[in-house]
Amino acid sequence: MNNKVLIVYTGGTIGMVQDENGSLHPFALDRIIDAVPQLKACAYDIDSVTLDNIIDSSNMTPSLWVDIADIIERHYDRYDGFVVLHGTDTMAYTASALSFMFKNLAKPIVLTGSQLPLGTLRSDGRENIICALEIASTRLAVIPEVCIFFESHLYRGNRSTKISAENFDAFETYNYPSLAKAGINITFKERLFMPMPSGPLVVRRGFDRRVAILKLFPGITEPVVRALLGTPDLQGVVIETYGSGNAPTDPWFIAALDEAIRRGVVVLNVTQCKAGAVKMRQYAASCDMDRIGVIGGGDITIEAAITKLMYLLGNYPGDKDHVRQRLGQSLRGEITEN
Repeated sequence: MNNKVLIVYTGGTIGMVQDENGSLHPFALDRIIDAVPQLKACAYDIDSVTLDNIIDSSNMTPSLWVDIADIIERHYDRYDGFVVLHGTDTMAYTASALSFMFKNLAKPIVLTGSQLPLGTLRSDGRENIICALEIASTRLAVIPEVCIFFESHLYRGNRSTKISAENFDAFETYNYPSLAKAGINITFKERLFMPMPSGPLVVRRGFDRRVAILKLFPGITEPVVRALLGTPDLQGVVIETYGSGNAPTDPWFIAALDEAIRRGVVVLNVTQCKAGAVKMRQYAASCDMDRIGVIGGGDITIEAAITKLMYLLGNYPGDKDHVRQRLGQSLRGEITEN
């Protein structure tokens, strides 16, 4: 009996056509299947479902993450794997969010897309779709996690970040190796996979959008910092700091953070560097933040950091201590624990 894969089509460049003004817009999934006739020769069965409103991924929202998760949960027992066709701009955010939503995931969910529409001669979409489907359907290695496949590499979704708007190798996981490499054969690195869970699948849908990202830069002013931290009903902030988690030591800066934390705002420290990790107290420039209760984010990506913060705040409302504790721990392999 053939393995079965469900394609979930959300939109994105992979399924776009140009209008009379040269702008790209998404079109229906059946035209994607027609554009990849090789799929008719696959040794596995493919079904497909489309979001009610296909979108450019710049319009992705937490409510659409829930829609995607709902589709997968409804069909979970009927399929061996899932491929989500998605725009590249917010793919790493969606992959991170889905990874947190699915506890005890025992089947692969592979997100993929393209830099050029399928209708173009040199599109990278055909190879990405075919390889993503091969990985989601294979009996050689079951990958119990949410992944991104792009340009010959399979990456852990919540470790991924988009690094190029022009090259076909548009994604990278700087702090974790790729999970598989597609060449003549697909080589799986099973030692790097998340362990196979023992419990039943649990899907948690809560996301609290009352969060913000504060990116530091030389010369940032007190009014700017206080304006963001003083946002009405703010629940959480991710600070993008320098190097291994360093920030200005100006008294006004520490005082602004301290006041926000005392009001109940959860503050997570991540590095602006693509590779490496936040190490609180390694330098004096992070000691004051550690003292007032800023949480070190380790080697988490900004995409995983903000989605994890929204997820924890949304699923554990009123329990900020639990949120703070879990932020510093690995939930789905998104950070390296010492």
